[in-house]
Order: sequence, then structure tokens, then C-alpha cells
Amino acid sequence: MNKKGGCFSVFLILILCFSLLLNLIFLSILQTKKAPSAPLALEEEFVGGDFAMKDVKIALIHLRGLISQDEGGTFTQNAVEDMKVQLKAAREDKKVKGIIIAINSPGGEVNASDVIYHEIRLTRNVKPVVIYMESMAASGGYYSAVGGTYLMANDLTITGSIGVIMESFLVKDLMEKVGIKALTFKSGKMKDLLNPTREMTPEEQAFVQGLIDETYNKFVSIVAKERHMDINKLKNNLADGRIFMGQDALKNGLIDGLGYFEDAFNKCKELSKVPSARLIRYVPPFKFSNLFRLFSKEMIPNIKLSPQPFQWPISSGHLYYLYPQAFGLN
Repeated sequence: MNKKGGCFSVFLILILCFSLLLNLIFLSILQTKKAPSAPLALEEEFVGGDFAMKDVKIALIHLRGLISQDEGGTFTQNAVEDMKVQLKAAREDKKVKGIIIAINSPGGEVNASDVIYHEIRLTRNVKPVVIYMESMAASGGYYSAVGGTYLMANDLTITGSIGVIMESFLVKDLMEKVGIKALTFKSGKMKDLLNPTREMTPEEQAFVQGLIDETYNKFVSIVAKERHMDINKLKNNLADGRIFMGQDALKNGLIDGLGYFEDAFNKCKELSKVPSARLIRYVPPFKFSNLFRLFSKEMIPNIKLSPQPFQWPISSGHLYYLYPQAFGLN
């Protein structure tokens, strides 16, 4: 009898566990189906400031790493959409009186940097946006930053690097040594632009340089407009790709002030005209699907076999507002 009772108890426990698992899967599917039609609800986490000020908040948003739509996001599918979602939430929350964007980035894709700049500028028209530059806010990181109301850096911050870069590789000589030939069939003479198996023609070089110049001119014109500078002075001096430390950036008008994060917080309160505020940041809401993803990551070992010890973070043939020396490869 004891054996039968024990087996029956184990059976019941297994049935309950299986039922719980099915319910969790069902809830996860429901959340996934509702996500596209419903706006993403962000939860808040207290960071600092006055905890009692529930109706007066300053939102802290981070922009870190390579600025790219291929970089995975915390709230959405990519990091650029993450910025848009957080900025929109802060814009529309009447209790949020101001925003601090902490940037630590060497730059990134041209289009991604421009999208973030546009979203920051759109937000500053609604409420103050203080940009706080951490270790680095270079190239596309600086491009994004100039959309803010007030730019602050630390003495040791690296910023600037105003310019555009595109890279490709030429493997023609190597292919000849190992006896490999490339056959290319194309519909037009520019269709295999930046083909690494052959030399570029003068016409192609002029075409690519034209793309670089056009993108560079947009970058410089935005900096000139936002920082109230003469565009020719920028092109002939500050915007040649060089980097600046905090003091030099301030002296040359690229930023508005120097300080630490607490100084940026105080400046944001000042611009928002509030004596005290609760500092918050956004965190993703809990989802059952995230729980399954966590289990899958822990239970399945992540094994990568690659002959390359380091993966170059930019793609050949793409336009970037980037400070490549940040990766120690140039």
C-alpha cells in the first residue's frame, strides 16, 4: 500500500508539473501574439535622487557600444529601436520633467546614428535633454549627442572624431598566388562596386569618394547648426577626424560643460526647473518567454568554433560615423 501511495504521489506531481509547464507556454504565446498590436509598456527602476518625488522624475537612458541596427536590444529587436522606445516613453510621461542620456560609444552606422539624433532632437523640443558623455562619445556617438539640449563631458572623455569611414579589402594578389580566379556576371558596370577580387577603376573611386563626401557634409552641417559654428572652420580644422579630450572639446565649443554624472543630474534639474527629482531608468517588463530564454541559455552551452580571435565590428562596404581606433585595429 505504501508503494502504491508513493507511486501515485509521484504521478500526481509529474502531472502538476506538466500542467504548469503547459500553462506557462500558453501564457508566453499569448504575450507574443499581443505584442505587435499593443504598445510596449516599460517598467521603472529607481536609480537615485529623491525617492519620495514620485510625480517629479528624471529619466536616465543609456546609449552604449556600436550604434547599429544589427545590435540586439533589451526592449526590442535592436538597440536603435530601444532608444526610440525609451525616448518616446519619457516624452509622453508628464511626470518625467527631464532626460539624461549617458553615452559611451565610438559611433556606428550612418543611418542608425542619424535616427537616434533625430529622436533626441524631437525629444528636446518637448523637455530638456542633457547629454552626459562617459568614456567616449566619438563620431556617431557625437553625431547623436548634438541633438541634446546641453552637452556635458568628463575631463577624460574622448569625443569628436567628426568624419566618415568606409573600408573594403583587396584579395586579388592573394588569389593569384593560390591559383583562384573570380568570375563575376553583372548587369551594370557599378554592380560589383568594392569587389575585393579586382582593382577599383578611377570612376569607381570617384563615385565612392562622392558618397563619403556627401555623408560627411551632412555630419558637418548638423554639427555647425547645432553648435552654432562656422561650417568652413569646422571642415578646415575641428572636423578632420581628430579626437578631443573634455577640456579641448569645451574650449572648441563641441560641448557646453564639464563634470561628473551628479553634475549632469543637477543640470537636468536646473533646466527642468525642479529643485528635486527621482532619477529612474526603464527596464523591460517581465515575460514568461524571457524565463524560457533564460533557461535555454543556461542549459545549452554556447560553443563557437572560429579561426578568428577577434571579429571586426564593422562590415565591408558600409558607411560609418566611427572612431575605429577604439577597437585597436588601426
